[in-house]
Order: sequence, then C-alpha cells, then structure tokens
Amino acid sequence: MRTGTYRDAWGIPHLRAGSARELARAQGRVTARDRAWQLEVERHRAQGTSASFLGARALSWDVLVRRARLADTAARCFAALDGRDPETADWLRAYVDGVNEGLARADAPEFARTALAPGRWEPWTPLAVWLSTHILFAGFPAKLWREQAVRHLGAEAVGLFAADGPGTSGSNGWLLAGERTTTGHALIAGDPHRFIEDPGVYQQIHLSCPEFDVVGLAVPGIPGIAHFGHTGTVAWAITNAMADYQDLYRERLRRTGAGVEALGPDGIWRRAHRHTETVRIAGEEPVEVEVIETERGPVIAGGPEGLDGPDPAAGHLGTPTALALRHPPRVTGDLGFGALLPLLRARRVADVDRALDAWAEPVNVVLAADTEGGLLHRVAGRVPVRAEANRIRPVPAWEPGHEWRGRHETPRAGFTDGIAVMANQRGPAAPLGVEFAPPHRADRITALLRQKDRWSPGDMAAIHMDTHLPSAAPLLGHLAALAGLSPGAAALRDRLLSWDRRMDAAGTDAAAYAAVRGALVRRLAAHPAFAALAEPPAYPEVLLPWLALLPRVGYALEHLLTADDPYGVDRAAAVRAAVEEVAAAPPTGTWGDRHRLAPWRALPPTPTVPYDGAGLSGEPGLPGDPGLSGDHDCVLCTSAVPGLTDLSARGPAARYVWDLARREDSRWVVPFGASGVPGSPHHRDQLPLWLAGDLVPVVTDFDQLTEETDV
Repeated sequence: MRTGTYRDAWGIPHLRAGSARELARAQGRVTARDRAWQLEVERHRAQGTSASFLGARALSWDVLVRRARLADTAARCFAALDGRDPETADWLRAYVDGVNEGLARADAPEFARTALAPGRWEPWTPLAVWLSTHILFAGFPAKLWREQAVRHLGAEAVGLFAADGPGTSGSNGWLLAGERTTTGHALIAGDPHRFIEDPGVYQQIHLSCPEFDVVGLAVPGIPGIAHFGHTGTVAWAITNAMADYQDLYRERLRRTGAGVEALGPDGIWRRAHRHTETVRIAGEEPVEVEVIETERGPVIAGGPEGLDGPDPAAGHLGTPTALALRHPPRVTGDLGFGALLPLLRARRVADVDRALDAWAEPVNVVLAADTEGGLLHRVAGRVPVRAEANRIRPVPAWEPGHEWRGRHETPRAGFTDGIAVMANQRGPAAPLGVEFAPPHRADRITALLRQKDRWSPGDMAAIHMDTHLPSAAPLLGHLAALAGLSPGAAALRDRLLSWDRRMDAAGTDAAAYAAVRGALVRRLAAHPAFAALAEPPAYPEVLLPWLALLPRVGYALEHLLTADDPYGVDRAAAVRAAVEEVAAAPPTGTWGDRHRLAPWRALPPTPTVPYDGAGLSGEPGLPGDPGLSGDHDCVLCTSAVPGLTDLSARGPAARYVWDLARREDSRWVVPFGASGVPGSPHHRDQLPLWLAGDLVPVVTDFDQLTEETDV
C-alpha cells in the first residue's frame, strides 16, 4: 500500500497509510491543512481563550468554559484513557502530532486579520474540543427555564413548553432493510441538523490502512469517524437522542479564612476547590475568574456572594446562590474515546454494537446495517440514574436524594416493515429524556418511505428535501374558524387555507404564513400571563438564549394553540389580531427572501475576501448567504425563530446516503465545501448542490483520485 494523501474532484481528502497510527497522523496533518483557522478557533474555545483574539463577544463563553473546567476534564479523561487504553491514547497523540505539523505551515487569512499565530495542540486537546462542542448539546440550561416557568405558571408549564429551545435538534436518519431497497441490501440515509458553521462542523474524509478502509463524516479536531461512517461491510449513523444526562445543583457556599465551603446533603460544610484564572480580551483589560468546584461539580454561575453580587441575607448558613454542573465525563473521567478505533475496525453490526458500549456523550440514537443483513437500532451513551426532580430543574445540593445511582441500561428498538426512523422524537430514548422533538418529522419520513415498496440511493433526495409543514395545522385551524374579518384579512385567511403547506423558498404563501405566525408569537409572548417570564434572572449571558420568552413561545406555539386552558389566553383574538396586522402590511417576496442562511462565523466576512458561492445574492454590503426552503418542523429542518427572525442559523450540517450493496454508490454533501480556506476552489463548491438537494459521489478507488504531493 502506497502511503499518501489523495483528492477527488471535490477536494475531499482520501488518506492511505501503512498503519492506524500513521493514518491518524496523516488525518491530523490534512485537517490542519484544510481547516487550520477552524481548528485553532475550536482549541481556543475549548480552553476558554477565544476572547483573546475575538474580543468581548466571546467573553461569556470563555468564562463558562473556565468555570466548567472543560480543559481540566479533558486532561483527566486523557490521563485515564492512557492508563486504560494505551493504544487509543497513542493514536490520539499521533493525530495531534499531525495537527501540529500542519499548523506549523498554516497560512489562513484569518490569522493575519486577528494577529493570531497558530498554537500547539496537546494530546488531550481533541477531548477538550469534543467537550466544548457538546457541553450545551444536552441543553442543561433548559432546566433554568423550566424552573422559571414552573415558578410562575405551575408544574403544567413543563409539558406546555416541552418543545425545542435554542439548543434544538432537527436531525433525521432512516434505515431501509434489504427487502425495501432495489438492491436487496440496506440503505441508511439522513442529515444531522446543527448550527451551520462556516467552515462546516463535518469533514468528508476517507481513511485507509491495512486494518480498515472507512469513509465518513469526521469532526475537525477529532481523529477517526465517530458519527457517520461506512467501512465497506457495515455502516452507521446517529441522531441526538434528546437524553438528559447533565444535572444542575443549587449550592450554598460560604467563604472562610481557608477558602470556600459548600453545604452537603449530610448537613456538613466541606471545603470546595477554588482558584482564579485570568481571561484576556482583545482590546480590553483582562478579567479575573474565580473557579470553584464542589463535590457535585464545577460552579458555572454565582458564588458565595450570589448570582448578582453580595447577598446580605446569606448569613452564616448561606443561601442557594450558585449553580454547579454535574456531567458524566467530569464524574467518570471517561469521554468514550475508546469507541473510536473499534468503530473504524468494525466489519459487522455486532462490532458497531460492541464499540458503542464504550460511548459516553453526547447520547445518540444509532442505526447500523451490514452486508450480511444485520441491523441495529439502539441508544449509545451514558445517562445517570437519579431522582426525577434532577431531570426537570436545578435541585438543592444540601438535601439528600439527588445523588447519582449508577447508569441506565442501553435502550434498543426494532424495525417495522423494514423501516426505522430517528428524528429526535420520543422513541427508544424516551425513558432517558424530558423534552423531545415533536413527532412530525419522524411521522412524515415514515409516511414517505411507505409510499414505495423499493427505494434506491438516488431516491433519498426526495426525503432529504421534503418541505411539508405538519405543525401549521393548529394555526390554520384557528384561521378557518374566524369570521368578520376585514376584506384584506379575509383574503389572506382564504389564501392560507388553500396553501399546500410547503415551505418552499420560492413560495409566497409560505412567506405569508410565516408572517402571520410571527405576529401571533409576538402577541402571545406579550400576554400578561407570561409577563413574569419576559425578564430572565441574572444568569451568565451565554445561558440566556435558553431563558428568552419569545423563542420559547415560538417553539411551543403548537401546544399553546391546542392546550385546554393556556392561562386564560384568548387565542382566537390573538390569531385575529395577527392576521389583521399582516393583512394591513402584506409581506412581499418569497419565503426564501426572508428565510436566509445565517451561518455562525468566528469572524464576519470582509469585502476583501471574495464570495465564491456560485453567484448567490445576499444582504447589501455582506457576502451573499442564500435563501432556503424548509422550516423547523419540516424534514428539511432549516430552523428560524418564529416571532424573532426568519433567518436560519441551523439546518443540515451534512447529508449522506450509505449503500450497503455497493459503497461506491453512496452519496454525501456538506453545506460549503471540503476546504475552510477562503478563495480555495473547494471552499464553497458544494453549496449549490446542498441547496438543491443534490449529493456528490463517494469515491473509494484510489486509482480514480489525484495524489497530492505538497503535504
């Protein structure tokens, strides 16, 4: 086998090496070559040092990372891995060596803009990047929202607002067994929906050595292929299980001459860890951060003086003035990286199953299939067993009964009519979570798949790109019941009642529906019943999106329009006012004019960097981000925040079709391209395909690739 780096027509890296260790080094090196700026942003975010070059807007994140001790947790997990699984630890070191080699030659324009020099990765840095990428994935700040909602609206508010919040998921995945395909072998397809980042959060890659030959979607900064892979004989894919595995504890803290103490459930004050760190901010004075950790976990908000400064009522007993975060890697010292090499080496479903027994977080639903007809549908990850109250809201650290008592067993599920669908809905993971995505996407995918007896890989785009919006039904039902509207409002009502409920970018009716929906959400959020929730309590800025009332109302709109007694809200009057408001100033243009892609970028684009997005138009003075089809509850889940903005920050971070008959008939695409370097021919060459629902071929034959010599 000839070692080397190869590229296909889309610039996707295909790596070949003589050993798994050598291959990991090559993966680190090519990732640094293609994504140097992205890697360094992620390293700094994982260490809480991103404000040093991004400025004050990154400060709240850096403070959270410092207080949550993510870098320390990563170092602990790596040390434990080194003792327990030295082969995987050495494989990680090889990847980091490759990253450092690549960064030494990095020449991304963003480094010049920020006067940032690439730094050095440590062996534990990939674990820190994984932690920082997923620390908010399970949505522990939702417990702060539930606490506020229950306090002001009662316990029923948990169910009423049990819909996606700012950390929403919209991922889809489905498996068709051999009897449902044209080839007689299984197909796995789907699209992970996350915040769309530029560069993208997934990296198409091909890894080949004598032990394995795998194609898949890697996370830049992490060796191997964790979430979506095809080894030739077995393939797997995941979606977020929506499990609850992080707890918040209200702590009573007090200062003593020796430091800080926390009151435990046995009534005894115990010494807490305490130290200070300095966060540097570009263009501003540095900020000193106090880091405290109790027996429950690191304190992420508040302290002995409270969440909002000194509390004169605290006295010698202390009041619940701080929040500590408890999550599995900090407790167990295991981030689950021991699963990564076994996944690459998997040949059958049973191998994937065994590998995932070591998975930690995030907790996922997994689908897998192999060429011998084996199928797998399970949850992977670690969810602690504890009191029900822990799952709902912050619990008092000084009261007994809130400790962790082992871990839940792995839920598994079967297949119905040769079909399995995962879309963040209640399913096998139902016993492990509190809030799940509505069933619309899962039900819609299932219904579409049952429309045909046999499916081919090329048929999957029809599922990926489906824009039917089932959640429009309650609002349209209220509209149908209205009488006595003004002529303009009546015409708008009739127009929406005849609408096909598809959120297509070219649709003007879709734009009109979104305008009425947004107006209704704003009116409901302004109702006096919710007034107490309009002002969030004094929590760190990075957590406030989970406490914002308007998005909560927007995502819970379906419940608010169908609940028996939504706190005395006159829904008919609110719908009437919303449709009259929109009719008085009708929206112009299409849904795509309003519903534009708004990816997260560490740095805003500059006019000096040409936009290479196939001539797509955009906002004045900014590079053009395109209009999108889809909406939050569509299979094509391109989420806006109803009532706040129609821009979409989240959507399919990749699409894939894994064919178990012939791997070379598999397909994939990412929102932008294989390269994260502006101006590269592969920086945004996949964007037009992503917008249209097209995919690029998965190439596995090295003879069809171009060898790269300058590596």
